[in-house]
Amino acid sequence: MGFRRRKDLARRHWRLSAKLLIASSVVTVIGFSAICASVMLDMRRGEETLARQTLENLASSIGADISRNVELYDLSLRAVAGGMVLPEINDVSKPIRHLILFDRAATAKHFGAIQVFDAEGQLTLDASALDPVAEDRSDEEFFRVHRDQPNAGLFISHPMLYHGNYAIVLSRRITDADGRFLGVAAGSIRFSYFHELFGRLHLDPEDTLTVFRHDGSVIMRTPFDLDMIGRNLGYVPGVMRALSEPSGSFSVKSALDGIPRLYIWRDGNRPLVVMAGKPWSSILSFWRKEAIWIGAVMLALISFVLGVALFLVREIRRRAQAEDKLEELATTDALTGLKNRRKFDAAIETEWRRATRQKTPLALLMIDADHFKSYNDRFGHQEGDEVLVGIAICISDSVRRAGDCAARYGGEEFAVLLPGLSSAEALDVAETIRLKVLQWSDVTTVSIGVASLTPVAAMAWSEFVKAADRALYAAKANGRNQSVLASFPKLALAA
Repeated sequence: MGFRRRKDLARRHWRLSAKLLIASSVVTVIGFSAICASVMLDMRRGEETLARQTLENLASSIGADISRNVELYDLSLRAVAGGMVLPEINDVSKPIRHLILFDRAATAKHFGAIQVFDAEGQLTLDASALDPVAEDRSDEEFFRVHRDQPNAGLFISHPMLYHGNYAIVLSRRITDADGRFLGVAAGSIRFSYFHELFGRLHLDPEDTLTVFRHDGSVIMRTPFDLDMIGRNLGYVPGVMRALSEPSGSFSVKSALDGIPRLYIWRDGNRPLVVMAGKPWSSILSFWRKEAIWIGAVMLALISFVLGVALFLVREIRRRAQAEDKLEELATTDALTGLKNRRKFDAAIETEWRRATRQKTPLALLMIDADHFKSYNDRFGHQEGDEVLVGIAICISDSVRRAGDCAARYGGEEFAVLLPGLSSAEALDVAETIRLKVLQWSDVTTVSIGVASLTPVAAMAWSEFVKAADRALYAAKANGRNQSVLASFPKLALAA
């Protein structure tokens, strides 16, 4: 019993060790993967946050510069429009009137001269000349807007060719005290201003910066594309948001080049709205490189951990198999392949205790080859060994239950332990073995002692073996080649 228990404990130990190793390896891999994924997600969020801050600062700074210049120019337009309704403005000479109206007008290399058009759209005053060349702007958008909409305020035109340069025209309505339309004060900001402003920026090739009117028309864009200038994108959902919300962001694949970008705008209430865009491929380029590197390291680490775990599991299994093999060699008779005396003693100890505890019968066959010594002396040890092997085969063919234990007890003697069999059942098995040996060999027979009882605590299994042994000697004394059933008259334990 102790030997079998040690074997079972050893097997459990190795199985548990292998399972724990596999489980710990899987937990380690999952833990490393979770940490790696968390770090990578944090890095991605960090890159996105940095890109958002960069685009916000870019949109805010460019928007502020444009708004500052538009407001500065608008102040000049307001001054001219206000001066044109002064009662005495038409009573002074041209030079004085010119000085009064345009002395405080904003001037810069990108600003066009302010002009005044009358109610018919005819040029009457020009900040750049006392006697301007005649111009008719009655068909221009900016003139028609002010003529038809008294409350238009500052109007910024679509990009247009104005005085030989691409520009946007800024204009204000001139209205007398009675609200009557008197004309328009207009000026321009040339595209050269936007080119110079955007040229100071260090943008990636696929970064975009777009200036919109509040109707969605593109005023300027970098990278510069003349076909895009003046195009209305107010139908695009993201642009619609930018024109209706003070600030925000959205991510979308560009309708122009198909590149997914993050777009951000700030201060959408300004006269012109600036939207900055950056491709996700650029935002996440550094993160992707780091993610690939970290992923490769993690993959190598996971492969190493799993490889070591699999190697160790295989070694554990090999060791367990080797121990099982050694245990089998230690408990198996080398000649017959049956269990040896050591294994038999362990088995009967275990079954005896179980039968005592469960109050079930236990049977034992003691088998001996008849006249084996004389046969061995006459035909030699090799022939004798063949006889023992043949008897063992006959025993194995007759004893097939998992709990049965057939063993070579010593020399030419064999023992068969049959848990749960009564005397009659055990005797049937004994007869089956004896007849098979008789059929197998014309010269070899066996004698069998049979014992069967239900053990009690007061009895030792050694007495059980002695009873079967006595039955064996009785079989031999009665003429051999027979099975004899033992009896237990003193204890009245016969099954």
